[in-house]
Amino acid sequence: MLQMKLCGDLVLREKCAPVGEITPDILHAMDEMVKMMHEQSGVGLAAPQVNITKRFLVMMNPDTEEVFKMINPKIIKKSDTVVKMEEGCLSVLGPDDLPVFADVTRPESVDVEWTDENGKPMAAHMSGLPARIVQHETDHLDGILFIDYLSPVKREMVMRKVRKHKK
Repeated sequence: MLQMKLCGDLVLREKCAPVGEITPDILHAMDEMVKMMHEQSGVGLAAPQVNITKRFLVMMNPDTEEVFKMINPKIIKKSDTVVKMEEGCLSVLGPDDLPVFADVTRPESVDVEWTDENGKPMAAHMSGLPARIVQHETDHLDGILFIDYLSPVKREMVMRKVRKHKK
């Protein structure tokens, strides 16, 4: 059974190693991550959030409910156009056990390449919410949290809520 890691856990700050071989363990972990994502009303989950330091993630397009299982995802192009949108994270919880949200500015669209769970190379142009989700989740694979994009004052406001959760 996989366990969610929360803000402050050092695994969330590790740069993940590429997946060399798609093993039954990885496939099982991805299936469990999809279940966890749905159970917690999330739209994405990256391996380090469940204490696995490998480069894979699961995400859902909220508009179509299509689930993507991405192994070794790589954002190969980002749009020059940026948008500010509210983001939260299943690993950054406040005192009410719900994600803490803050506005984050990111590219509006991205081109992403990955390997699917069957070993097939995939590519997609994503914009809007799916682009935001894949950027947020691939950041996790590099040890970056959405709070790293906030001003020091906003980051401290979020962290104050996070510290209340831990008590």
